[in-house]
Amino acid sequence: MAMQICGAPCCWGVEDPKNPYIPTWQTVMREARMAGYSAVELGPYGYLPIDVETVTKELEKNEISIVAGTIFQDLVSKENHANVLKAADDICWLITQLPKLPEYEGQKFPTPYLVVIDWGHDERDFTSGHPDRAKRLEQAEWEQLMDHIREICDHAARFGVRVVVHPHAGGYIEFADEIEKLTEDIPYETAGLCLDTGHLYYAGMDPVAWLKKYAGRLDYVHFKDVNETIYREVMSMEKLRFFEGVAKGSMCPIGTGTLDYPAIKDTLEEIGYSGYITIEQERDPRDSGATLEDVKASVDYLKSVGYKI
Repeated sequence: MAMQICGAPCCWGVEDPKNPYIPTWQTVMREARMAGYSAVELGPYGYLPIDVETVTKELEKNEISIVAGTIFQDLVSKENHANVLKAADDICWLITQLPKLPEYEGQKFPTPYLVVIDWGHDERDFTSGHPDRAKRLEQAEWEQLMDHIREICDHAARFGVRVVVHPHAGGYIEFADEIEKLTEDIPYETAGLCLDTGHLYYAGMDPVAWLKKYAGRLDYVHFKDVNETIYREVMSMEKLRFFEGVAKGSMCPIGTGTLDYPAIKDTLEEIGYSGYITIEQERDPRDSGATLEDVKASVDYLKSVGYKI
């Protein structure tokens, strides 16, 4: 069993490629290497060019590989579905032609993965972290979401890419009941799970318990930490978007927040998890100048408790 830590552009505030404050992708790759990473995620669709030669050259220059690409869009609406499938095809085409990462003994599926996240609904964004207040999809809408995820999986499978569904604060797959319903409706042979320790905690779940609960479906893991004081402040507000809470500092370097990472490591070892784990510390891109320091702090902490970088 082996676990390797990777990075992600969201640590630099890269969520929307059209945001004028985000750093260039070349800056992210360079600083990711400076932080000690040998692998990172691709970031949101449109951030890196869909150009194998250009991306490969930059990756090789920084001795970096790509662990996963991401769909971070509205997966519910029929109107957006064609855009989602186009993004899935482009991402899978690109990531399968880039430098490959090693496969560890016991790793369930080889990288690169396609991380699939539902996002972009105001009514859920304002109730992120509040399972008691958040609107749920009607059954027909839920079935439409499931159909759309199955179709994304079909497209990814043509490229030999494993889809992992990521429950995310502010989307329609966030809370315990929604994760349970997802796993009932999407069989494991179709898609696995990417569980994010920070998003589980943010949505009222114990990360250790849920890593154990879905050990058999866990293909990929995200790590983040939560500043408990700011999180409680954010949760007390009547109406606040998830990323507005992030801008206040709800996410923090790993080892400085409320999550118990030695216990999480013990849990991953107990369930026999092998493969890749990606650090995410979502932040306002206007604060991306602090990213390298924060990422190094997270990396140093995880190394100190026995993780491999």
